[in-house]
Amino acid sequence: MRIEYHRTLIADRVRNQAFHDALKRVIKPGETTVADIGAGTGLIGLMAAKLGAPEVLLYEAAEVAGVAAQTIKKNRARACHLMPCHSTEMEDPPRVDVVVSETLGNYAFEENIIDTLADAQLRHLKDGGVMIPARIRQFAVPVISDRIHRELTVWDEVGFCVDLSDAREMSLNNVYVRSFSPDELLAGGGAAKVWDTVTLGSDRKGTRKGEVSWKLDASETIYGIAYWWEADLAEGIMLSTAPNAPKTHWEQLYFPLRAPVRVEAGESLLVTLRSRSSEEAGTHLAWTAVLFDRDGASKARQAMDLDKGWIP
Repeated sequence: MRIEYHRTLIADRVRNQAFHDALKRVIKPGETTVADIGAGTGLIGLMAAKLGAPEVLLYEAAEVAGVAAQTIKKNRARACHLMPCHSTEMEDPPRVDVVVSETLGNYAFEENIIDTLADAQLRHLKDGGVMIPARIRQFAVPVISDRIHRELTVWDEVGFCVDLSDAREMSLNNVYVRSFSPDELLAGGGAAKVWDTVTLGSDRKGTRKGEVSWKLDASETIYGIAYWWEADLAEGIMLSTAPNAPKTHWEQLYFPLRAPVRVEAGESLLVTLRSRSSEEAGTHLAWTAVLFDRDGASKARQAMDLDKGWIP
């Protein structure tokens, strides 16, 4: 069991406070029942109990459920009931007023929160109940710094008359967890656009696709695409992994381009992102960048795919 991973979650005060504030917003002490799906060590479920929820069901299928059981006992949380299974496996689950799930990754859907909360909407949540998070928006923006590109293309510099171009190609068909400063992004990050929005519970498609484009007023060289997400937890309470947001244990993602793209003033860059996530197959990502001239004609196209980044 990777207890160190759970320590990073517990140490994330921004995350913890946001979920606490969202629960406080929706829980009526003595009335509101809660299901914490993917409960981990039990922190969020215990928050709900301490905020007055008379019954809290904690669903956790991994080994960390044993830690959650000990934590519930040590805190004498009689309102908390551990369900050592995945919520989708529970037969005839009790319906609750609030479903909360912090099963988010650096890529928002890598822990299959869409499928999990679609099932929760159907079988765990009462009619008119509350889902936390309620909605997730995914953002993309061009990267104008060559910092990570230089890191990923070090294969070209090894020397000794050795050609490592195949390995270089695989490196550029991968996605990287990185942190960006605003000055590394187009318009200081202000050019970021939403390429996908998911309403959790009602949206049931684990396959996502979206496209965004930028028409540049001044010439820039684009090296890749930065990604982050925002989650609406409750009315007025949002959690974000953006570079200018309060720091969390999550970071941004970097989607490389195979070769830097010089976009002249008046030209446009179109980026298409695609993802497919499931419990059985994991997460697959692919992205395409197309450069258009001032008249709208395609000048160059690059297509990358995470599946091509793995060693066969």
